[in-house]
Amino acid sequence: MPDTALISAGAGFAAGVAITLALVIARRIARASRELGSDADRAAYTTLHIAGLAAQALRGGRRSTGSVRAARHLRTLLGAEAVAIVVGEEAHVSSASAERETEAGAALEAEALRFARRVEQSGRRQVSARTGVEGLEAVGAPIAIEGEPWGTLIAFDRSVRAPLVRAATEAAEWCAGQLAISALEASRSALAEAELRALRAQISPHFIYNALTAIASFISTDPPRARELVLEFADFTRYSFRRQGEFTTLADELGSIRSYLELEQARFGDRLRVRLQIAPETLTAVIPFLSVQPLVENAVRHGLEKGERGGTVRISSADDGTHTEITVEDDGAGADPESLARLLGDTAPMQHVGLRNVDTRLRQLYGDGSGLVVETNVGAGTLVRMRIPRSQPLHEVERVETREDADRTNGGGGAR
Repeated sequence: MPDTALISAGAGFAAGVAITLALVIARRIARASRELGSDADRAAYTTLHIAGLAAQALRGGRRSTGSVRAARHLRTLLGAEAVAIVVGEEAHVSSASAERETEAGAALEAEALRFARRVEQSGRRQVSARTGVEGLEAVGAPIAIEGEPWGTLIAFDRSVRAPLVRAATEAAEWCAGQLAISALEASRSALAEAELRALRAQISPHFIYNALTAIASFISTDPPRARELVLEFADFTRYSFRRQGEFTTLADELGSIRSYLELEQARFGDRLRVRLQIAPETLTAVIPFLSVQPLVENAVRHGLEKGERGGTVRISSADDGTHTEITVEDDGAGADPESLARLLGDTAPMQHVGLRNVDTRLRQLYGDGSGLVVETNVGAGTLVRMRIPRSQPLHEVERVETREDADRTNGGGGAR
């Protein structure tokens, strides 16, 4: 009897533990369900996720692999039997049942091309209850970017009803929007490259002539100094004409500026004085390539070059936690404050293309409020300030080969 009671008590305890565990598990499941949201929330998340994948694929433009992936994701979104994106004479098809290599897949491609011609000729959405593929109906809508035809989106299904017609039309317009964004990004990249070419063109024959003349003046009187200036000239041109990357570090930019100032001081001697106040923590800051150097060149060329007494160029940087602030100041001729707007505007004279170019690039990259701040007055010099965000995870920096790197590559025989 005692044994029976003990067994009963043990069974009751085990049952209690099981019930408790079940309650805990049920509570965790319920909590997880609440965290994931309602069925509508989960459906919205899934839709957005698939749309994001389709957008990423579309950004590849006319490349067939991107269009095929986009068609696959759009088929999932539309719930259709098959979806085709037709561009020119190519049909990129995704089907739930037919692969491209099969006879059914080839028939779908042929029908997509035929139906796309019908949509292109009309310039409007088309619906067909009878297609060249047995058992499938179709709806096709044009994809146009700024009014120009780009391609056609076609959805095939067993029965094309009003919801699929509306969804396919909206999907075609969505595709057009994504492609327009992709085209805009490509245009911005091309513009950035053109602006860099304009800055490189600023390295004028006048500067090259003056630099080489200064080097030549030391050949007979101070050969070691002449050799050093040749190396500075090589470093300056190597950096200025490099092809990789739209971004650099402040340290690399300052290295090129040092070479430039060495060459200019060889011309001006004691008339050109340079003061640096660089916070060490700012040296790793990511900045647009050729953004500080044009400011220094502007200070020398337009602030000091014409004056007989010369002057001082001050370059400073500081970190305020969220931004790196860089300033370039000279005590040269200055300018009329009323001309400042024209200086950075479309009517600025060509000799100020460097300032205007840097200002435009900063605004494009970081917003309209991130352009250059210029303080100047006649006879009071000029101060130019820029503020660069410290956090720029999307901007990659290509490392620039230094003279020390070249020396190591050549076995350490570089002249110093």
